[in-house]
Amino acid sequence: MRALKEAGLTLTMVLETHAHADHLTAADHLRMTGGVPIGIGERITAVQSTFGPLFDAQDVTHDGVVFDRLHADGDTFPLGNLTVEVIHTPGHTPACVSYRIGDALFTGDTLFMPDYGTARADFPGGDARTLYRSIQTLLALPDETRVFVGHDYLPAGRADFRFETTIGDQRAHNIHVGGGVSEDAFVAMREARDATLKAPQLILPSLQINIRAGAMPPPEADGRRFLKMPLNVI
Repeated sequence: MRALKEAGLTLTMVLETHAHADHLTAADHLRMTGGVPIGIGERITAVQSTFGPLFDAQDVTHDGVVFDRLHADGDTFPLGNLTVEVIHTPGHTPACVSYRIGDALFTGDTLFMPDYGTARADFPGGDARTLYRSIQTLLALPDETRVFVGHDYLPAGRADFRFETTIGDQRAHNIHVGGGVSEDAFVAMREARDATLKAPQLILPSLQINIRAGAMPPPEADGRRFLKMPLNVI
């Protein structure tokens, strides 16, 4: 919040693209310290239904109410003088959304930089075929649309981190979907690749925090809070 104040900016909303499996969201901290609402795709309820029981998180209701706003595909809402459009882009998770603001598109983990490709689709509720179709929706946007990705994993041969590309570059050069790769070819590639990937190192703590919109689990009777580590389940 201090950095925002120093830059003369006001935070009015936190927009989550999905419940991340590799890092803990700071959304609840920003809500508590800045009073800003948290928005996420309405299908977060499916993710809560899957992972709430896994962690015996009895405080987590499966209706998304811990988030302030649940966004459906096609929703639009104002952000200052801008308009935000919500695009449901499931596949990585069933709840993933992308946000289009003018000529800028924020894709979360659905698309990465063209030389790295696309998100994995092997988490519970994920699906490679669904991911391909979501990506095609994004690739139908104008070439000049700027794409801001959620991660950059530095593929071999590149040493500089990047976070911005364009739809035109993605359509032409994305190593997984560019150049007109067919749905069946993508699914075969994605499922074979995902079968070689380990679970993210922070998946167990991340998910039980992120389905709570970044809040910590409620305290036990003695006031202490615990993260639960279910064994041999992921």
